[in-house]
Amino acid sequence: MIKKGLKVKILAGKDKKKEGEVIEIDRSNNRAKVKEINMVKKHVKTTKEKKGGIFSKESFIHISNLKLIDEKVKKKKEVKS
Repeated sequence: MIKKGLKVKILAGKDKKKEGEVIEIDRSNNRAKVKEINMVKKHVKTTKEKKGGIFSKESFIHISNLKLIDEKVKKKKEVKS
C-alpha cells in the first residue's frame, strides 16, 4: 500500500524510471503527488496579498503508475552481493 512519506518509482508517463517521495494522497481518486515529479506550470493572477506569475508545482499521478520501493529488501540484496 502506498502511503505518504514512502519512496516510489514511476512506471509510466514523462517521468518514467524516476524515483521520489510521496507528499500527498487522494484516496477517492486513487492519485498521489510525488516530490519533484510530474511538474506542471501554474499561472497565478496578481492579488493584493500575493504577487502573480508562473509557478511550477507537482501534479497528481495515478497510483497504478507508481511502484513502491522497499528499502529493507534493497539493503539485504546489497549485503548479499
